[in-house]
Amino acid sequence: MFRSLILFSLIASLSCTKEKENVSNKEVELPEEYKLVWADEFDGDKVNLDNWSFVLWDVGKVNNEWQEYVENTDNYKVTNGRLYITATKTGDNEKGGYTSTRLSSQKKQEFKYGRIEFRAKMMKGKGTWPALWMLGSNHDEAGWPECGEIDILEYVGYQPNTVHCNIHTKSDYGYTNNKTSINLKTTEEDFHTYGIIWTNEKIQFYIDSPNNIKNTYTPTEKTAKTWPFDQPFYLIMNFAVGGNWGGREGVDGNIWPQTMEVDYVRVYQLK
Repeated sequence: MFRSLILFSLIASLSCTKEKENVSNKEVELPEEYKLVWADEFDGDKVNLDNWSFVLWDVGKVNNEWQEYVENTDNYKVTNGRLYITATKTGDNEKGGYTSTRLSSQKKQEFKYGRIEFRAKMMKGKGTWPALWMLGSNHDEAGWPECGEIDILEYVGYQPNTVHCNIHTKSDYGYTNNKTSINLKTTEEDFHTYGIIWTNEKIQFYIDSPNNIKNTYTPTEKTAKTWPFDQPFYLIMNFAVGGNWGGREGVDGNIWPQTMEVDYVRVYQLK
C-alpha cells in the first residue's frame, strides 16, 4: 500500500470466541468482544432509504468511468434478502453507453472503528469494476484524498478471481500505489465476506473470517496525511464500467447486463 508507511502482516489467528445472535432471521457469528450495532440484511423489496441514498452522477464524473449513475429499477432491486446492483448497456460500447447504481450511507449511517463487512458475489467480464468501500465523513469539506478512503473490496473483471483491498490518504493515493491483491478462485461463483477490523491503531483487511487477515495498514507515524481514520466513515456500494482501472484492458460490449449481489452489510463494535 503506502511504501515505507505501511507494515504488511499476515496474521495467523485472532482471538474470537463465538456466540450467536439472530438478525432478521439470519444467524450471525459474533466474536465475544464485539456486538452487532447496525446491519442491512436487504429484507423486503425496496432499498432502505434510512440507510442509503442514491448517488446520481453524470458520465465520467470520476476516473473516466463510462456509466451514468441513475435511480432506475433496471439497475437495482432488493429481493429474497439480497441487493442486486446491475450495470446495463444503453447505447454504443463507449463512454456514455451504460447506466448503473451507486448507493451511499453518507449522513445516514456513519461509523468510527469496528468490524465492518460486506458479503457479496462478483460478476464476470472485462470492463466491470464494482467496489464496496468507505469515505471519511468530512469528504465534502476536506475533499479527497484528505478525507481518507478504505477500499474493503475492489474487483476489476479483466483480473478474474483476484480481489483487491487498499487505503488512500494524502500521503499516498491513486493507481500507482501498491495495492494488496488476493487470489480467490470462487469470487464470481460464490458469496464471500469482505471485511475490516478498524481501531485507533490500525486497519486490518480480512476475507470470510476475521482470522483470515490479508493485510494490515499501520503507519509508523500518524499525521493528518497518513491517518485520517479517527473520524466516522460512511459506506458506499457501486458498480462502475470502464474507467482508468476497470477499463485498462478494454470493455467487452457483449457481456451486459452484469450484476453484483450483496447479501448483507454489517457493523460490529466493541462491547
